[in-house]
Amino acid sequence: MNITSTAVSLTVDDVSASAAFLVEHFGFQEAATADGFASLVREDAAHVIFLQRGTEVLPEGVREQRAAGVILAFTVTDLDAEFERLRSEGAPITMALREEPWGERLFQVTDPNGVVLQLVAWVVPEHQ
Repeated sequence: MNITSTAVSLTVDDVSASAAFLVEHFGFQEAATADGFASLVREDAAHVIFLQRGTEVLPEGVREQRAAGVILAFTVTDLDAEFERLRSEGAPITMALREEPWGERLFQVTDPNGVVLQLVAWVVPEHQ
């Protein structure tokens, strides 16, 4: 197998709202759009696809479900600067900047459809 790209596909009620959120706050670009579908790309990240809840391309058993319990996580180089940038842009910060005991610094924002996006930086222990 030769994987040439990676994408995550999320089912939402308002495809254009989630797509616009990633374009505005995360620098993604729309690669393809249609009614109930948006494919977003960034050179340094996995592709993100939003599908309209209820669309027939989804398996019948999950067709009416929304993205839930999923966190889109992006490791970034300057977490503090990204926190300030998103706060100043008015992005809804739904988990403030914090550090976990296992060495992860993070914060979360949530898009208009409830999709959680987490920005992460790893703390390197001082003794290494």
